[in-house]
Formats: sequence, structure tokens, C-alpha cells
Amino acid sequence: MIEFVFPIQAVFLALALDLLFGEPKWLYARIAHPVVWIGNLIAALEARLYRPHGQIFAGTVLVVVTVLSCALAGVFVAWLSAQTEHGWVVAGIAGSVFLAARSLHDHVAAVEAGLSRDLDAGREAVSHIVGRDPGQLDEAGVARAALESLAENFSDGVVSPLFWFLLAGLPGLLAYKAVNTLDSMIGHRNPRYLYFGRAAARLDDVVNWPGARITGLLLCLAALLSPGLDAGRAWCVMWRDNGKHASPNAGWPEAAMAGALGLALAGPRSYQGEVTDGPWLGDGGGQAGPGDIGRGCSLYRWTCGMIILIMLALLLVAWL
Repeated sequence: MIEFVFPIQAVFLALALDLLFGEPKWLYARIAHPVVWIGNLIAALEARLYRPHGQIFAGTVLVVVTVLSCALAGVFVAWLSAQTEHGWVVAGIAGSVFLAARSLHDHVAAVEAGLSRDLDAGREAVSHIVGRDPGQLDEAGVARAALESLAENFSDGVVSPLFWFLLAGLPGLLAYKAVNTLDSMIGHRNPRYLYFGRAAARLDDVVNWPGARITGLLLCLAALLSPGLDAGRAWCVMWRDNGKHASPNAGWPEAAMAGALGLALAGPRSYQGEVTDGPWLGDGGGQAGPGDIGRGCSLYRWTCGMIILIMLALLLVAWL
């Protein structure tokens, strides 16, 4: 019983702390964020392992070393927390560092505020959360980019970390963040990383598979509670359009978001001057605006509240 309750308590505390306080900027102004440490490890290993030949093997070695190192770090922190009377508090505080629930909401809300002032302010705000060229976006493009980032990063930055934290404790959470960071650094389909980053990209697809589908389902359920949103349409669009996305995972939350809001998301976009002619997700129009970002943030808050209630229910069941 105690072994089952402990991770649920820690996961609940981690999410609550992150939602309430977000990232302690005062702390990270003095020391680097642990994800930066992971990035530094990846960069150091890449400098040693990257060669013109044997890139798939070298990239796989980099992935294995990075993920195992982070998992072992998680084992060590979990062991330290277990030495205290209230170890779940220590584990929860440590786990909150690797969640992005509050910061994601605040960054997307900043796009709404910026776009409400003028297009340039909206472009500047959205540049912090997307990889596409913000200078090429009109008002609708900025709004769609913010909503797509909200949906996709809800899975990558909140639901998937919570899933692996709950399933495998701090080792699982840190291993997940290692995979996620690997994919963001070397999992690109460009000449340098097409083969070297293949293992990282494939593993990222695997570990995000459950979280993406859970996120889509939660968004559909939360749309039942959100005024003015259509849960039935969200459900239908999610199942119909998720496969249109280039990613095997991102289409689930993005399509659910598109359906709930009655918009069309994704579509053509520009990365580093190269236009990608992607398909649209959803039946609505692509003419989104600041108000649609606000509706998306409202759906996000309802969904986070639902996750909190699910956590409380799990705690109650575990204690009974």
C-alpha cells in the first residue's frame, strides 16, 4: 500500500507546485536548469561520437549513455528521498522541476496579450515557443502557432512526464526528459542528424505514444466542462485527423484542440525559409485570433484541473 501511495503523492505534489509557482527564475538565474545539464551532456557526447561514418550506431550509443545516466541520477535522488521521513515531499519537489504546466500556459497567454496589442508583439511572443519563422506569420498564423504549441507541449511537457513519473518514479521521469531533450537537440531530419539522430527520434516517438493519446482524450473530456467548446466535435476530429500530422503523436492533442475550438490548425508553415505544405487538422477556418488563444488556454486550465481531480481520486483509492 505504502509503495503505491508514495509515487502518487509525489506526482500530485510535483504538479501542484508547478501549477502554483512555475519555474523559480531567481534560482535558474544562479544555477542552470537540470535540463540544461542534460543538454550539456548530450553536446559533450556528440562532440566525441559524431563521425562521418557509422552514425546510426554512434547516435544509438549517445542515446543509451544519456538515458541510462539520467535514469541512474533519478535512482540516486529517489534513494536520497527515501532516507527521509517524508520522502514523497522531496521526490515531489524534485519532480516539479521537470514539469512545464505553468510556464507553458504563461508563454501562450503572453502571445494572446502581445497579439492583442499588435502583430509584431504577437510574433515576438510566439517566437519563444515555436520553431517556425514568426516573421512570415500573419495574425491568424501567430494564433494557430500558439494553439498548436499549447496542444503539443501539453503532451510533451506535462502529461507524458506525469505518466512516466507515475509509472516509474523519478528514474522514469528523468529518463523521459533525457529522451525528450535528445530529440529536441539531435532528432532532426536534416543532413547532419538524419542518421545520427535516428535512434533519438524513434525513441521519442515511442515514449510519447501513450502521453499524446491521453492528452487528446483529456482535452476532449475537458471540453465537456468548458463553456462554448464542442467535446463531440473534438472527439470526432481527433480520431479522424490525428494521422494527417507528420508526427505519429502530435496529431492527437492538436486535432482535439482544433475540434474543440472549431478551428483548422497545422496546415502550411515555414521553417528557416522553407515552406512545408502540411494538411489541415479540423473542420473550421484557419482565421484564428487572440480570443481563440484565450479559449485554448481556458480549455488547458480545465484539463489541468481534471488531472488534479484524477490524482486526488487515485490517492483516495490508494488509501481505502
